[in-house]
Amino acid sequence: MRLISWNVNGIRAVLGKGFPDFVAAENPDILCLQETKARPEQVQLPLELGGYSTYWSSAEKPGYSGVAVFSREKPLAWKEGLGIDGHDKEGRVLTLEYADFILVNVYTPNAQDELRRLSYRLEWDEAFRAHVAREAERKPVIFCGDLNVAHQEIDIARPRENRRSPGFSDEERESFGKLLGSGFTDTFRHHHPDKAGAYSWWSYRAGARGNNVGWRIDYFGVSTPFMKNVIAAEILPDVHGSDHCPVGITLG
Repeated sequence: MRLISWNVNGIRAVLGKGFPDFVAAENPDILCLQETKARPEQVQLPLELGGYSTYWSSAEKPGYSGVAVFSREKPLAWKEGLGIDGHDKEGRVLTLEYADFILVNVYTPNAQDELRRLSYRLEWDEAFRAHVAREAERKPVIFCGDLNVAHQEIDIARPRENRRSPGFSDEERESFGKLLGSGFTDTFRHHHPDKAGAYSWWSYRAGARGNNVGWRIDYFGVSTPFMKNVIAAEILPDVHGSDHCPVGITLG
């Protein structure tokens, strides 16, 4: 089984940038999208995307945030949000239960310039950590998406210059460490412990992508005992259409 996650930075925009061809070529069993920026009724999906059941969580604010899951196998159950009103207005979490695991698709809030939303971000992290830990009491959990944090210095091209930047503050990195420490494994870093220059997001400024001045902020994390089922973890930097590229895992 192949799972792919991609922050598309607007699904309506990416549909015109080769998205159907990407899906046809990669043929994932489950495709998780973040930052869809649309409600499902606003999106005309091409016929090439037939065969998927679709699940959406959209923000109350139009054209903002949002996540979606395309799945060839219908889940046993699915739900939106974290069950906390203060966190569930921005369409950031979808949880789908399958026979062998629970999938959580997430678009984590950005701490924003000068870390002005850092306190909220850390509250969010705590609530998300509690959510996945609670789900993991029932079945192994796979969480994926844009976690908006580069965990280690190897995950960012210029760690020294970005020490207090949103997504690389000490507080956010420590918080992500707590998430992993609650019983989860970063699948890419497990399979590629020393691989540098492996990024999933690049600024649109100053030719960052062409020069590979990037950040690895998109992840697949799994319940640590479930790692035996993850036979590969990958980043797909050659896929364009967004400021992020897709990431994926293969289960065996």
